[in-house]
Amino acid sequence: MPRRRARGLPLNAEINVVSLIDVMMLLLVIFMITAPIMQGGVDVALPKAEARPLEPKGGLVVTVDRAGRIHVDESVMTFAEFRATFRALASSRGKDGVYLRADQGVPYGSVVRVLAVMRASGVADVGLVAEPEQER
Repeated sequence: MPRRRARGLPLNAEINVVSLIDVMMLLLVIFMITAPIMQGGVDVALPKAEARPLEPKGGLVVTVDRAGRIHVDESVMTFAEFRATFRALASSRGKDGVYLRADQGVPYGSVVRVLAVMRASGVADVGLVAEPEQER
C-alpha cells in the first residue's frame, strides 16, 4: 500500500530537470560568446605569400611584432632573454612543432636573428606562418 501524505496526494519523488536544462543552455550560450574573445594572441600583419600557408596548430609559437619585441606564446621577451631561454622552452613545449610569425614590417635582420637562435637550439624544423595571397 503506497504511503500518502496528510492531504491524500501521493509522494512525488521525481527530479525536475527543466531548470537544470535552462541553466545548462545559458552556460552553453555564454561559453559560445566568450570563447572567440578569449583567443588572444599578438596582433601582427603577417606577410602574404603565394605558397600554401602554414597555420600554427598547437606547438610553440614565436612572434616578432612590428616594434621588434619577441613573444613566445603570450610572454614578451627581449632578444637576450629569448636567446637564454629558448632551448629550454623548445625542449619542453616544442614537441608539437615550432612556428615563427613575424610582422611584415619587421626588418629582415631581426627575423633572421630569431631564426638563428631557434636553429642553434636544436630545432630542426621551423614553420613560417603567412597569410594566403588574395586571388586577382
